[in-house]
Amino acid sequence: MNESTDIKLLLQKFIKGQCSPAEAEKVLQYCKDNHLTADFPTVEEVKYLLETLPEPTQERSDTLFLNIMARAQQEEQVIENEPKIRKIYWKRYTAVAACFAIMATGGWFFLQNNEEAKKPVLQLDGTEITLQFENGDIQVIKEDGSTQIIDAEGNVVGSQDKTSITYSNDADVEGLVYNTLKIPYGKHFQLQLSDGTVVHLNAGTTLRYPVKFLAGQERTVYLDGEAFFDVSKDKKHPFIVNADELNVRVLGTHFNVSNYPEDARTDVVLVEGSVGLYTAGKTFDAQSTMLEPGYKGSLSKGNTVIKVKEVSTHPYTAWVKNELVFRNMTFKNICRKLERQYNVTITNSNNTLANERFNASFKNEPVEKVLGYFHELNGFAYTIKDNIVTIK
Repeated sequence: MNESTDIKLLLQKFIKGQCSPAEAEKVLQYCKDNHLTADFPTVEEVKYLLETLPEPTQERSDTLFLNIMARAQQEEQVIENEPKIRKIYWKRYTAVAACFAIMATGGWFFLQNNEEAKKPVLQLDGTEITLQFENGDIQVIKEDGSTQIIDAEGNVVGSQDKTSITYSNDADVEGLVYNTLKIPYGKHFQLQLSDGTVVHLNAGTTLRYPVKFLAGQERTVYLDGEAFFDVSKDKKHPFIVNADELNVRVLGTHFNVSNYPEDARTDVVLVEGSVGLYTAGKTFDAQSTMLEPGYKGSLSKGNTVIKVKEVSTHPYTAWVKNELVFRNMTFKNICRKLERQYNVTITNSNNTLANERFNASFKNEPVEKVLGYFHELNGFAYTIKDNIVTIK
């Protein structure tokens, strides 16, 4: 390939999208051989680009090429008295500038915008604790590790130490920026928000929350799953848990919210202080349902009536201390909780057993021992293989 005529003709064809795959490869290889750009796309990328972009008109292609060559000639005249090696470089640059013409008309922008698509896809198997940032990036949280939590702007907004994350109220964050923490089945996690509120997250839970709460605004978080909240008191900034169809409003208190999508209802159990409950689409007012300590508020999915009853809070909060407590619970619901706690799949073909009710308590027991207990009470047969429990 000559330094002048041949490369110009080939680049003209390149700009017009008329190069064969072999000719396009020559153009790209020429750029790389002369170290004109280390990040020039591969021939496969250019082929895809030429197939994807609208075909350029003859007039636009010719004008674009002539403008680039004219601009490059002006540059050469400026450095006419410079050393020969620099003049050779600029002649090469003049020719290769035409390569970038197609990129300047949209192709290069197209490739840049698809850099995200070329990034390695994070392979997740559903057993990892993950932290998703506002921009969609995902970080895997290793339970035995420690690291800083850094936002998209490079600011340190918090830190992780094994099974807990603590956010800083001093973080340099403008506006509401949300992170989403997802806890898989079989694991628990603790989160301290920027206001000092501590949240215990049960297995199978997702919590979306601001990296930093803003002065003059409510402190709102979004929950799918189950969490125990120890809310830092702040009379000027109410703390609100959005649990889909039910909202929980507090100023500072201890309470448990269970809002798994697969459950028939959302339950709020108050341990200390007071909370107000109101349904989606409404605002907190004098008509909202107020809970006292030792009471549970429940909203059935698809309903608008909040029911309140007095309860013992321990069975609802024991999970925070790795305890399982079942009180007058059907075996069907017990199985659902066991699946979350131990990350197993339970298949029960015994319909009579599914509706039987049990009282039981376990602390840090393996799933085999828990199933063994119910087996002794009922005598059903079961097998465990590859985290799949089959009950006959």
